[in-house]
Amino acid sequence: MNKQIRLAGLAGAAFLSFTALAGTAPMEGEHSSRRALQVAGTAPVEGEHSSRRALQVAGEKPSGSYVAHEWGTFTSIQSADGKLLEWSPLESSHLPAFVYNWAQPGINCVPAGRVTLVKEEMRTLQRMETPVIYFYSEEERVVDVSVRFPEGRITEWYPQANRIGPSRVPATPVVQRLDGYAHQAGLRSDLTFASLLHNEAATGDSRAYWNGIRIMPREQNKQLESQLPADKLGSHYFAARQAEADYIQMEARRPTGTAAEVEKFIFYRGVGSFATALRVSISPDSAVILENTGKEPLRHLYVLVIEDGKGKFERVSTLDAGAQRQVLMERNDPLKTRDVLSAELCQQMAESLTKEGLYAHEAKAMVATWRDSWFEEDGLRVLYLLPRAWTDRTLPLSLRPDPSELVRVMVGRAEVLPPQLEERLAGRLAKAAEGNAEARAMVVEDFRRLGRFARPAMELAIRNANHEVQTEAWGLLQQAR
Repeated sequence: MNKQIRLAGLAGAAFLSFTALAGTAPMEGEHSSRRALQVAGTAPVEGEHSSRRALQVAGEKPSGSYVAHEWGTFTSIQSADGKLLEWSPLESSHLPAFVYNWAQPGINCVPAGRVTLVKEEMRTLQRMETPVIYFYSEEERVVDVSVRFPEGRITEWYPQANRIGPSRVPATPVVQRLDGYAHQAGLRSDLTFASLLHNEAATGDSRAYWNGIRIMPREQNKQLESQLPADKLGSHYFAARQAEADYIQMEARRPTGTAAEVEKFIFYRGVGSFATALRVSISPDSAVILENTGKEPLRHLYVLVIEDGKGKFERVSTLDAGAQRQVLMERNDPLKTRDVLSAELCQQMAESLTKEGLYAHEAKAMVATWRDSWFEEDGLRVLYLLPRAWTDRTLPLSLRPDPSELVRVMVGRAEVLPPQLEERLAGRLAKAAEGNAEARAMVVEDFRRLGRFARPAMELAIRNANHEVQTEAWGLLQQAR
């Protein structure tokens, strides 16, 4: 017993000595590990304004007039009673291979905490889809861009970020052995030498930071068009290039050195578990009930239903904070074909986006990015523009130097699973569990048509089912993938 106490004391003393040598205290967040560990071979972090100092040394102008515009989408799923449902937002996420993610971060850091890299296993309430930031400048200039996501995690990004988090420095074999010896000797399991490692890439915050983005005016740098990365996948990515924005260039650090990455925007995506301001439910008489639970008015709401290639939509101009509005979708209005409906919605949504500050070509690029998902997929959904104040709270963005104009337009998408869908799936699954081959085939087709929304729809349908039906449902879901 005395030997164990002595060993634990030695382990604790070693840990404290290691922290003193590193010039830091046991880690309680990002700020407690600012200093680098010289013994671990990591470099000190100079802070987010280091590129400003570098520009001054290089003789470049650190400030000036430029414009930044951003758009993106937040997608959630709600049941007929307005409850937010967990889902797997990355399951059908197809992006170009050159986009960075936590499976291939490309920099000397690994995710902090538990992060599943299997798309089907990541469950969340919100998908932050394809925010892009465009830049416009009359002359070449360098800016720093920092975006935080306090209630979520950034999962994909391009070009390469200088810092991405929450992340930590990969532990070397030597440090791993030190941790093993210390814990065997009795050191608390939450204290590790690995947690003290720090470098320029790792950060404890949920954020992405691009230090030294170079804005290259489009008219003077048309040769950069041929340097834009290409890939066979990612149609939702490439449509954003339709905007007439300037090029950006970023020096990406790689094991073989640095390489310039060229694009027409900063791109990032993420996931989070929080609620947006719109609650959508369905009344017994099939009316869609919109409720604004937020602090600011919601504008430009589109309620649309599409089934078997036909559909219709209703537009609500404004929904005040705390207000409710019923929208009747069961009226005897004639249904429009998918193509006609999509064309009308594209035009009206683009007009809504420009009213909120986007340039017309940016709005066109955003609509082109999401046309098939928003306006052509079967289902009941509500699209609406999120208030700028909500966006700034949820996704704080910092640009240095400050732009002369910053526009941020985010679209909320509430996908609603109506009770008819739940009842139809429940009935077919019950028959499938009894061995009905036709019902099984219909369920598989239902799941494939629902795509990434299949699992929450299935879970609603089997919540009161017996074990046999639940087992059959999970098996058919796997078959549909």
